Amino acid sequence: MSDAPCMPLLHERAIHFDTRLCIGIDPVRERLPEVLSNDPDPMLTFCMTIVDATAEYALAFKPNMAFFEADGAEGLDRLQALMAHIPNEIPVILDAKRGDIGPSSEQYARMAFDTFGADAVTVNPWMGRDSVQPFLNYEERGIFLLAATSNPGAADFQSLEVEGETISARVARTASYWNECGNVGLVVSATRPEEMIRLREAAPDLPFLVPGVGEQEGDVGQVMKASLNYLNEGVIISVSRSILYTRDPEFDRGAEQAARAFRNLLNDAREEALDIR
Repeated sequence: MSDAPCMPLLHERAIHFDTRLCIGIDPVRERLPEVLSNDPDPMLTFCMTIVDATAEYALAFKPNMAFFEADGAEGLDRLQALMAHIPNEIPVILDAKRGDIGPSSEQYARMAFDTFGADAVTVNPWMGRDSVQPFLNYEERGIFLLAATSNPGAADFQSLEVEGETISARVARTASYWNECGNVGLVVSATRPEEMIRLREAAPDLPFLVPGVGEQEGDVGQVMKASLNYLNEGVIISVSRSILYTRDPEFDRGAEQAARAFRNLLNDAREEALDIR
């Protein structure tokens, strides 16, 4: 965890290192490379090697907590070791999607920020302000609220309209009100570019954490056109499997090459979006 406030750190790192790429870390045991079969902890070695190979191109890393929690105490120890291994200057967004009544959220926030040392965490805002407040109280840490997700069932609720706007847009507009300390962002799927336009209108200043590029085939050009803020930044695009699991038998080399290619692809798309603004 960096000592710097999360959201300014993300913004400054994007500009200084010219990258908008967030690398998701979702380790699946069945997809680990054969070369690690005799390693005493192949999952941890895999994750640490990915970090080392791709750090040059990463705006942030995003470990998905479910992939570590599934292995119980051993998995949580693995996550803690991975968090300690990631360089302090690279923000870590813990993909935990927590959200509960106040006392429970207090413990979830403590888990993410104090125990694991995350710079930011994903939060489900469904239960309202009091469920999010314990995360907001960590004023220098980032909170990315789920607004428009990529799963097939997202339309069940997120696309419903309330007083002329979708629930996703209401989340975005409300998140802007909650952003009193400048530490709030939104999770917005790359597979929903029309909704992304609505959310940028509802929350012109908030950073967007954007999954759905890579194996989910979100259109990078559409994402950049729809989501850049008035500073021509504010977009953090997350790619996981397309970097973690390449066909290169030297998986670290494959990850490095994929991360570099995605970094360049995102930057090219951003430049194209700026040309038509």
